[in-house]
Amino acid sequence: MMRMIRSDEGQEEAVTVRRSESSDARGIERLISPSSEAVFGHVSAITLLEKANLAVTLTNESEDVLAHASFFDFPSGDFMDGAQWEPFLHTHFTAERCTPVNTLFLHLFVAQPEFATASIKEIIRDTFHAVSELDFICLISTNSSAALEPALDQILKPLQRRTHSETQCCAFMCERTDQCEQLSVRRARVEDHDEVMLLFIDENTLLSTFNHHDFLLDTIQDQDEGNHAAVCETNQAIVGFMSISISIDVKMLQENYDLSQFEGFHTKPDQNVEDGSSSTQQQQQQQQSEAAGTANAFCVQLFLIDKNYENRSVDFLPYVFQQFPELNFCVVSVPSQTQEPVLLHDFVMVPQRESSTLNQDLYMFHRDALQGVTVRPAVRSDGDTVAALVQDLSLKEFLLQDLQRFYDSHSDTDGVPLQAFVAQVSGEVVGVVIIRDQQDIEYLRSHFNIENFIYFSHHGYDEHAQLLHFTFKPSLLHLSRHTLKEVLRLAHKSCLYLRRYQDLSQENFCLHHLDFVYERAVPVRPRPQIIYPLEELDINVPSTQVTQEKASFALSLISRKLTLEPKITVTTRIVMVGASDTGLSFLETLCFCPHLRFKHLTLVSTHGLHGKHSHEYCEFLTTSHAYSSTDLVHIPFHSCVRVVEGKMVAINRKYKHIRVSNGEKISYDFLVLCTGLQYRKPSLKTEEPKQPMRTIRSTFSNVLTINDLHDCRAAHQWLSENFVKQGGKAIIYGEGVDVLSSLQVLLSLGVSGSRIHLVLPGPSSSSWFPDPVLDKAVQSAMDGAQVQVHLLSDLDQMDHDQASQRLTSVTLTTGGEPLHLECGVFINLSNRGVDYDAFRAITESFLLFDHRLVINSRFLTNDPSIYAAGPLTRFSRLCGSVGRSHADYCSTEVGRDLATTLLSHFDPTLEQQAGAEPDVNARLLKYTQAKIQGGKLPGGFTFLHVTKPCEKHWTENTDKPQQQVVTGRADRGNYFCLTFDPYDTVQTITCLSLKPLPLCNYLSLYGKHRALLGLHDQGSVHDLYSFFRQKHFLPLFHDRFSDLEQELQLITQLKEAEGPSHSSLSEESCAAVRSITVNFLSYNKNLLPVFATPDQLINRNILQ
Repeated sequence: MMRMIRSDEGQEEAVTVRRSESSDARGIERLISPSSEAVFGHVSAITLLEKANLAVTLTNESEDVLAHASFFDFPSGDFMDGAQWEPFLHTHFTAERCTPVNTLFLHLFVAQPEFATASIKEIIRDTFHAVSELDFICLISTNSSAALEPALDQILKPLQRRTHSETQCCAFMCERTDQCEQLSVRRARVEDHDEVMLLFIDENTLLSTFNHHDFLLDTIQDQDEGNHAAVCETNQAIVGFMSISISIDVKMLQENYDLSQFEGFHTKPDQNVEDGSSSTQQQQQQQQSEAAGTANAFCVQLFLIDKNYENRSVDFLPYVFQQFPELNFCVVSVPSQTQEPVLLHDFVMVPQRESSTLNQDLYMFHRDALQGVTVRPAVRSDGDTVAALVQDLSLKEFLLQDLQRFYDSHSDTDGVPLQAFVAQVSGEVVGVVIIRDQQDIEYLRSHFNIENFIYFSHHGYDEHAQLLHFTFKPSLLHLSRHTLKEVLRLAHKSCLYLRRYQDLSQENFCLHHLDFVYERAVPVRPRPQIIYPLEELDINVPSTQVTQEKASFALSLISRKLTLEPKITVTTRIVMVGASDTGLSFLETLCFCPHLRFKHLTLVSTHGLHGKHSHEYCEFLTTSHAYSSTDLVHIPFHSCVRVVEGKMVAINRKYKHIRVSNGEKISYDFLVLCTGLQYRKPSLKTEEPKQPMRTIRSTFSNVLTINDLHDCRAAHQWLSENFVKQGGKAIIYGEGVDVLSSLQVLLSLGVSGSRIHLVLPGPSSSSWFPDPVLDKAVQSAMDGAQVQVHLLSDLDQMDHDQASQRLTSVTLTTGGEPLHLECGVFINLSNRGVDYDAFRAITESFLLFDHRLVINSRFLTNDPSIYAAGPLTRFSRLCGSVGRSHADYCSTEVGRDLATTLLSHFDPTLEQQAGAEPDVNARLLKYTQAKIQGGKLPGGFTFLHVTKPCEKHWTENTDKPQQQVVTGRADRGNYFCLTFDPYDTVQTITCLSLKPLPLCNYLSLYGKHRALLGLHDQGSVHDLYSFFRQKHFLPLFHDRFSDLEQELQLITQLKEAEGPSHSSLSEESCAAVRSITVNFLSYNKNLLPVFATPDQLINRNILQ
């Protein structure tokens, strides 16, 4: 938001005060003057931006840096340990009120001279506003003779020295009370009514029972011992209002929320009972107390505050707790779709029971939290207290073991340094954190995009640590954000990493109540890995620290600069139905939003997340290579998404909930349908179904309809136990490449080809691939295995045994005499369409269905709360896109676009143009990511087909013929084909190989220019497999090669802008190209060690 400031000469400038970005570094460096260096010393702007707890930049309308300030939680300089500043400051200066929670230190302030005075005032004011617990900003300078610049001298006041230490330094302080208006809270009076009513206009309102205008007046007038109202005022103007009451429906809270973690929430039973029956009577009295609705809490009924002061909402809390000195909890209930007010940032959200359909979120605040938190290193005397704190937690033994190792040797069994810390409130230990030095940081750097959040080179190897154990008292969990900031300071770390494994039994970490950790952490995306040709590289392979195999995990990062950057909490209930590629891509996008924290994401899927099923048995179906089990482990679904196993069987649009096959009702604010398409009951020739039909796998035990990994695993197990060694015939019925994959599974299980009948009902069933030579190779493999193939065969009859409920035979019609086949197992891969239960739920709720669920270009159905995407859908005819659907595009790209559309409701960083409707056709044509299909085929072939999306609908100029580079032969298992579009970029990749394929490498080829690949003509390369194993292709397979391409393209675009006479690159441009390329290779030498960097060449010349 722009604001006006005035220079010392009276010049006005429109400015923005924002958090600093790495791109500000150059502008900040230009503002550093000798006078600022005299006070702050020699500093590096980029290092400050990396490690500052809070960095603030003031820019003008042209984005020029006018001023900057960096704040840390310890003083600048190396004259003392940053972890020990508190006793130093208290001993030598009059700063007793400064604590690690309420104090920040100014490490740098620079500004354009004429705007310095106005800039520092704006920055200091915004800093106090951004950090509600901040009361003091201090400056410690080791140059005691240096004078502060006039702008700083107006803000910072010198601290009186108490001692004359050997350390020559001077200290200055700025207090919140000197820079910000002070708020006072008092009892509300009737005459306040009119001013309070003004707050209802465009202000932040927390409502529990406000239903009519008379309520406010009644609330103020009817105050008594159980009901109070308070106002917050500044300069005699009312800016806030809060009403509180002891009237709480405890029974309703118990039914809808899990209160078991909040010890002391219910009023304790009377202790004055006879010794002989004390325990029994106490339990009975506790139950009676809970049933009677007695709670050790009061509730906020109404809360209003001016937006300019909402960051001081917590100022109400000391006053309201004074009104109820005997109660320890303050509770607030707000509608789930309400944007979380600033007040609730200091509350703990109570988990909602899965059975609850209440559209309310419950928050709690404990009285003890008013005292603040103190963090210190653990000492041996803390052992018993910590043991009591974790006594009911799983994996507590690992925490206690590591705590004992810390006491004994400050290291684990491998000698890696350990550090342990405890958090105290009012002298009581309420939390424990144990960290370990990060030993495999190179592995993390190469496998995860941690450099999206930090400049790795500006962090020492000893500044990275892993969070091993974390637990906190539930009612004080919101204090954990201060605890983590303090842990980084006391441990001298700048980055803290949290790992979460899919199989929690593999973990030896005691990590509980992680929601509040994730609110300060950012999820880190995994990086695609280069598949290295080890034989060609010889000794030039990357370090084993990079290439070693480890159990997969999801990674989150907490860095110093994130500790004071709160996330936006989204409490909207979003229910995703279907674990399809589209649905998973949608959830992945939401989970990886670094500045958003979704509290109510739910996935409803027939078999849950397929990541828990091994992909070893998934080869019945071809794959899009989108979400393997490893990929799913890397996504923080466990921390963001609640998974419900079952099928959606009904949608109640009026009350906004769905019913699941397990009987559960799930409420939603937004419902997203991405069920995809499934193989269903095959149609008999005599049938003419007018609607999707139920699959038959629940009817006959030997009829296997396979749709997902769960079905694959079940089919594999059933075949191994009931068919492979028992004899009988196998019938595979269906169309597409999936039938070939299932056939290969049967052959790999040892089933003789003579026992297998492949029945292909469709007219195009004999052609599976874009090149007929591939069909011939696979057909030859099936002939060699003696598999019997029946083309153009319709299913006429299915006979079964009533006693065993098994299918015994089928009858086929092929245009001639009926063919009768005995059946030991029937694998059904036919009649793909919308699942019957999903179809019925959609149509019975009157969502528009026309062969597919109808949506507009913004993914909306005819219900504004229900979105849909993927092959389940088709575009409305009003969009002018007849014949197009999401099935034509890459499902993961569609899922990301769907997430972006929905994010516009929650993400304030996304620019929204009111009334601007995107062009429908442009939107549909923007998808560019490749569609991928791969799998195992008869003959032991590995198949991969990567193709341009929606080829039949592209309207680009196709006058130029497409060109191909083809090497190898399909029947020999070394077929490789690249197809180039008219612009000489790769648009199709087709491989048929007897060897495993380096998938990530080959997917990197899509969209690359022919000249970049060095494929000038058809005969220039005789074996593309060997060609792409050459070491000079490794940079092209690097996941950041696209960044290099963009930088190089920028240089060529600048030359093109100069006109035709400057079409060739100048020497200066060539030097820039070389410099950019060398920097790329140097920065990524951990993954590309085969290339010598300039430093290595210099060292080699010196040695020679």
